[in-house]
Amino acid sequence: MSDDAHGQPIGRPQPEARVRLRNVRDSDLPVFFAYEQDPEATRRSRFTPRPRDRFMTHWTTRILGDPTVLVRTVDVDDAPAGSIVAWWEQTAATGENRRFIGYWLGRPYWGGGIGTKALALFLREERIRPLHADPFAENTASVRLLERHGFRRVGTLQHGDDAHTLLVLDEVPDQERPA
Repeated sequence: MSDDAHGQPIGRPQPEARVRLRNVRDSDLPVFFAYEQDPEATRRSRFTPRPRDRFMTHWTTRILGDPTVLVRTVDVDDAPAGSIVAWWEQTAATGENRRFIGYWLGRPYWGGGIGTKALALFLREERIRPLHADPFAENTASVRLLERHGFRRVGTLQHGDDAHTLLVLDEVPDQERPA
């Protein structure tokens, strides 16, 4: 594999790649920032990338600084491939608190099964149910990934002009329940 402008590997990881989750390190944040700036990733997610200072503030205060947030680095062969986060969000319409999950993988890690492996690992650790996700509706790969892990479609949310599919995972799948 070669490197991109940010020193990250380009090309799909090999099927035998070792995928694990670990605690986020300070050195992961510049990598996550670079992944968030990828124009194709932002197009697919309909997420507006933040300037570096806003990105770092968000991560250090709202993610790493919030004890109710569960966040892990997706590590592939000892390199940060992205992140998975679960957080509480209050719905505007009802005031209900819902647990949401989100993830972001760098483009070099798309399409090689990394997301599938990482989400399975994360769902073993994040035990709160129901668990919600709201990917951009046209991001069919992300919607399919969540559905393969037991999430079901329950509606649509609007984020600005964009429709997002609201999915929910109601219970821990049988194969992940403690014996």
